This record gives sequence, C-alpha cells and structure tokens, in this order.
Amino acid sequence: MAAPVVPNLVAYKISDSHQRHHIRAVHHHLQSQGILKISLGFSDERSQYLENLVMGLRAYHGHGPPITHSASRGWFWDVRPGKNTCLPQNDRARSETMQEFPWHTDCSYEDSPPRYFALQVLRPDRCGGGTLSVLKVDQLTRFLSSSAKAALCEPEFQIKIPPEFIKQPNERHIMGSILGINEQDQSTIMRFREDIVTPMSNRATSALEALKRVLEDSELSSKATLHLKAADLPERSIILLDNRRWLHARNSVKDPSRHLRRVRWNAVPFSRGQISDELGE
Repeated sequence: MAAPVVPNLVAYKISDSHQRHHIRAVHHHLQSQGILKISLGFSDERSQYLENLVMGLRAYHGHGPPITHSASRGWFWDVRPGKNTCLPQNDRARSETMQEFPWHTDCSYEDSPPRYFALQVLRPDRCGGGTLSVLKVDQLTRFLSSSAKAALCEPEFQIKIPPEFIKQPNERHIMGSILGINEQDQSTIMRFREDIVTPMSNRATSALEALKRVLEDSELSSKATLHLKAADLPERSIILLDNRRWLHARNSVKDPSRHLRRVRWNAVPFSRGQISDELGE
C-alpha cells in the first residue's frame, strides 16, 4: 500500500474554465482518482475560475449544482480563522477556527451530502500549520473486518447537525449509516465526523470503535495518508476531492491570515448497502 499521488492540472488563463476539453479533463480526474490539484497561472481573488468550472461540470457532465452552506451563507464560503475569532464559538464552523480538524467528510450530517468539494488557496499558512491530509476510503476499509463494515452500513447512527449548519430549525440530526455503496460501480463510500456521531446499538458502538482504532493506526498513517503542506498547495492552487471516496483532516492553523475559499456541489443521497465479502479482510 502506498500513499496516492495527486494529479496536477494547469489552468493558464481564466478562459480555460469555459473550454470543454479543460472541463472534461477535470471531470475525468474526479471520476477516476477522485482527487485533483489545479494550479492557476493567474490571480483570481474572486474565484471566477472556480465558479465557471463548477457550472461547466454541471452543464457538460451532469454534475449537480453548488449547495449553500447554511441558512445564512451562500455556496462560496471563505475559511479565514483570523477574520472570525471574535465570533462566538457556536457561530463558527470548526474549519474556521485555528484548531486541528480530525478525519471527516464534509456535510456528513446531510441525507444527501455533496459528492465534491473544492478549496482554493488564496493565502496559505505561512507559519507551518494548516496541513491538509487525505486518505482514500477503499484503503481505509481494508483494515476493517467484514463484520465491522457490515455494521457501519446499517442506519444505526445518529448524526448531529452542527449549529452553524442548521438549515431548518426543527431538524437537529439525521439517522443513517457511516458506510455505503456507490450504485454506479459498487465501490465503498463513506460519511464521517466523529464528534457528531452517536451509535444507537451495541453492534454500531463496536463498529465505530473499530473504525476509530483504524484511523489512529500508525501503519495506515504512514503508508496510505498523503499530507499536503503549504508548499504542496501554494497560493493560486485549488484542491478538488470526491467527498465520498476520500477522508480529509487538517492539523492546527498557525497563521491567522490563512485564507481558503470553499465550494461544494452535486448533492446526492447517501446509499447504504451490503459490503461484498470481496472487499473484506
């Protein structure tokens, strides 16, 4: 098992975001590897390239539209811890603080989480923090027993909606599974954020503990995890991820001026299913 290599695509001009061959290349990488870095050859403080790209993926490749982040925010979200430290903790997403953010997928509290998200680096952490770590789900699940995977596929987990992401006042949590099946190719998919998950049965509790042990495993961390530092994701770079096939994490931010811009799109129902024995131990 080896850590993955992130493919890199260069956008030389902002007009590349309208070119069908360029949009097709982005779509291909997201379909095949589920991860892509784009290096911009131009300044784009307003993220016009990324906006055009997401809409092009929708127009030419059937991706769903961008989704709003909450009842009060649109589909572009500036992640700037230095600009939000005066706000109450409950009004800030964890990604907007200086704290580390352990392994998770975005919007795991949604019945239909976004399949994709992108982060544009407007200012990297210049003090050595804010490293983005990524881990492919199919490499993670190899470390789980068949019984644990089967239990994680059952809708026996209560997933709390963080206060800053509540869209309907009467919806505070959902019930669902941690693992599921991609109906197109029968691959394993995942949604997860440990601090908002409560197992509702004995087998769910045991499976969640098994998952947590695997995520803390040093072998998995050293062999299958890719750590992207500021040098790997400098200013004018964008990282795109398949939010069902990859987990991501971030260590603590050391630079209060670190500035990323995030967009999520293509919300699809999270499909539970039976894990094949071929994907077992």
